Amino acid sequence: MTKSRLIKNLFLCMLLFMVQGIVNAQNKTITGKITDNSGVAIPGASVQVKGTKSGTTADADGTFKVSVAPGATALLVTFIGYTPQEVNIANKTTVNVKLVQENTTLTDVVVVGYGTSRKKDLTGAVASVKAAEFNRGITTAPDQLIQGKVSGLMILNNSGAPGAAATVRIRGASSVRSGNQPLYVIDGVPLDGRVARPDVNVTTIGQTPDANPLNFINSSDIATMDVLKDASATAIYGSRGANGVIIITTKKGTPGPTRLDVSYSAGASNIMKKLKVLNGDEYRSALKQYNLPAGDFGSSSDAMGAILRTGITQNIGLAMSGGTETGRYRASFGMMDQQGIVKKSGLKKYTATLSGQNKFLDSKQLGIDYNIMAAQTTEQLAPITNNAGFEGNLIGQALQWNPTQPIKNADGTVNILAEGQPVNPLGMSNAYDDKANISYILASISPYYKFNDNWEYRMLYSVNHQNGARRSQVASFINLAGVSNLGQAYYGTSELLTQLFNNTLSFNKQITSSFNLNAVVGYEYQKFDYAGVSIGAKGFPTYALSYTDILQSPTQANTTISSFRNPSSELQSYFGRVSLNFKDKYLLTGTLRADGSSKFGSNNKYGYFPSFAGKWNISNEEFLKQSSVFNNLAVRVGYGVTGNQEFPAGAAQEQYGLGPSGGAGLTNVANPNLKWETSKQFNAGIDFSIVKNRIYGSVDYFVKNTSNLLFSFPAIQPAPASSYWINLPGNVINNGVELQLKGEIIKNRDFSWSVGANATFLHNKLKDYSGPPVLTGSISGQGVSGATAQRLANGYPLNTFYVRKFEGFDDKGQGIYADNGNTLYYLTNPNPKTLFGINTEVAYKKWVLGASAHGAFGFQVYNNTANTILPIGNLGSRNIAKALLGSKEDLSNPITVSSRYLENGNFMKLDNLTLTYNIGNVGKVLKNAAVYVTGQNLFVITRYSGFDPEVNTDKSVNGVTSFGIEYTPYPTARSVMFGLLFSL
Repeated sequence: MTKSRLIKNLFLCMLLFMVQGIVNAQNKTITGKITDNSGVAIPGASVQVKGTKSGTTADADGTFKVSVAPGATALLVTFIGYTPQEVNIANKTTVNVKLVQENTTLTDVVVVGYGTSRKKDLTGAVASVKAAEFNRGITTAPDQLIQGKVSGLMILNNSGAPGAAATVRIRGASSVRSGNQPLYVIDGVPLDGRVARPDVNVTTIGQTPDANPLNFINSSDIATMDVLKDASATAIYGSRGANGVIIITTKKGTPGPTRLDVSYSAGASNIMKKLKVLNGDEYRSALKQYNLPAGDFGSSSDAMGAILRTGITQNIGLAMSGGTETGRYRASFGMMDQQGIVKKSGLKKYTATLSGQNKFLDSKQLGIDYNIMAAQTTEQLAPITNNAGFEGNLIGQALQWNPTQPIKNADGTVNILAEGQPVNPLGMSNAYDDKANISYILASISPYYKFNDNWEYRMLYSVNHQNGARRSQVASFINLAGVSNLGQAYYGTSELLTQLFNNTLSFNKQITSSFNLNAVVGYEYQKFDYAGVSIGAKGFPTYALSYTDILQSPTQANTTISSFRNPSSELQSYFGRVSLNFKDKYLLTGTLRADGSSKFGSNNKYGYFPSFAGKWNISNEEFLKQSSVFNNLAVRVGYGVTGNQEFPAGAAQEQYGLGPSGGAGLTNVANPNLKWETSKQFNAGIDFSIVKNRIYGSVDYFVKNTSNLLFSFPAIQPAPASSYWINLPGNVINNGVELQLKGEIIKNRDFSWSVGANATFLHNKLKDYSGPPVLTGSISGQGVSGATAQRLANGYPLNTFYVRKFEGFDDKGQGIYADNGNTLYYLTNPNPKTLFGINTEVAYKKWVLGASAHGAFGFQVYNNTANTILPIGNLGSRNIAKALLGSKEDLSNPITVSSRYLENGNFMKLDNLTLTYNIGNVGKVLKNAAVYVTGQNLFVITRYSGFDPEVNTDKSVNGVTSFGIEYTPYPTARSVMFGLLFSL
């Protein structure tokens, strides 16, 4: 029996080998080499047998070998940055392929609203940045990837804390009360712009800066970022397009064998700049200089050093992709663990994505695209806030700490002083615990059907859901008023939900040999919901347990519970765009969007946003075709109307709230005539390339006029409510010139050098304003209660500084002010007149050195830190700025908000320097391996005396935005990171 089975098995094996041999005999092997036009090998290029899942990748020398079935007729050869090529293999066993590098000045595809366009077909002001051009290093959110890369785009971090929000402006600020941030669109899905992190406003400490709403995106998953700047490009987004649009397109799978991309990086960060305050010996000398008998406690301490550390950051990334012509996929996982340079601060982020593009039916006319992005972020927040008072936040406490006062006692315990005395920053760090966890899901599915080569219908449904939970507490041992011997805790949750549904029908046809028509019409519906619950308490029996675990312990009188649900807002839209192309010489684009929003008043439910743009490709005219100078020359002109509805839902409606006694009362007066802000923008531009397209760029001039300014005033008493939303009379005018230039200075087989530069010249003014004076720019700290530094006024730029004019000191060391300090003056403003960016890349064989810098000129910063945290009057109890020693100022000179603290903010910052060694393929396993080292914020050239001239502490008043004020921010970090990349 056993012997019989053995014979049968041997016979079966022989039969299988024979079948395999027959199959192999029928297959044939194709070999070849892949190079560029210069004959340089392209390692890692993808080779796929058309119509199958079979394929391979090119080796280090560009050679490949692939087995093909008898019926195979073609290979598909692709590589990023090169035009895909289909190669005929009928009756061939060897093929050599030359891939043509894509002309980045003309043929790149740029994502515009609800579609794509070739660069050379763009009629609007649109800038595109690819992944290869992104800034390297530690990037917690995508906006940092394109800082300094695009003309007209300003990006600055409001705080140096990991994951903190950034101020992003496209062509300046144009709103006084509603948002100035651009609209972000990810893979066709417009984002809400908010983040579900509950707020905390701790007694005497203040409110921590906002989180970045883009934290949930893994920067390694992004393929391109397209910046839509003028109204002819953004009008298709209607009432959300006034501040420009940034479109983020994520990476997708490419046909070919499964590929695994791996990345790892680790780095260290330290404070970029420390403020110059007195050390222990200098403090003792100052006490003698000013004849102060007290204030020397005999020690020498470094309070700032006690709360700082070397922050370690790690990044791990995995991405798997592949597929066929009918089914592509990409899945990725990312982990980021960034320690802040301030103790007990940092950001941990876990991301996962899955995307796919599938085609069905023999005709491949039916398809489904899908994207899922999931993330979990954990922020550990230090007590560094925007609006701390007399006792200061952690940075203010460290700066003010008397350096002769020991940080720790002789027994090693932290030196906690009596209530009302300075707060020990190390003690504050130990006492404060604050963590915020946010879960994100952004998912979309988009089925489509191509009726023929001209018509396509597409539907998209997406959900953006965020859940946030935050636990915060201050231990009772710290000597803060209201916290000492009590302790304080907070627990809050919030939920943000956005749903989107749209349908588009597009038509694209070459009507005649000279005339092409492209059109799209669509319908879109969006719904926004935001709600939250919180509980706060003080008076805990022990700090041995986490307060947020025993919130039931305090008395009812010391416990507060609150909840909110913003009125749901809905946006229903109809839109369309038509693009005409005649002989590739004359291009016209027209768009129209109608938005119906529940935010608007009942008499203004719908707004209409048209735009028109034209382009003349002069280089396609006969008289310029033979030009020895221009390879491309085009003129663009556009005009459009966009809107801004980034104000609270329900602002036009009656709203009621619960009072302390439980009764309901009217809190907002209805305004049936309330409407969106309207921005009318004209743009004229020139695109050009010369020297065989090796030098190319653009010049744009724009004028933007924003009217119907949204504003909230206190209701005139005896009104039944506290606030009333209106459209202010007046116009915000922004105009300027943008320059973008890039050149491939040297380009050969072993050595290349490219340089890119951009500059923006901006002017901003509030005109025809006849409303009441509006103050903003709150100044915080001892002695300045209720003071502001900025005012909105007719004929001046937004956020113009409005303060007393400082004229020096008298013979008694007291401040001298114009008109004896009785008059406040309109002085300079924080809006830069000039922005610039420069980047360069030098490559020699396998080595690549890239650098990027950016800067701003023509603006001032108000140094609130110097004004109230480090004044000379502190001497004897707290620390002072070193620069004050030897000045004529007397210790009794009162703290005053004045032009004394307006400083020149001009700067140039080397924000990125990266050296890469491209190892290439290692054996038969590792592909495209590379190692690199990156430095960030390596140096700043500036006269500003604060931490960083790129600063924007939120000092808004009653929702009126401020800009350009520094107040004890989380310091900027300087970082060095090492990384490794490879594929399998």
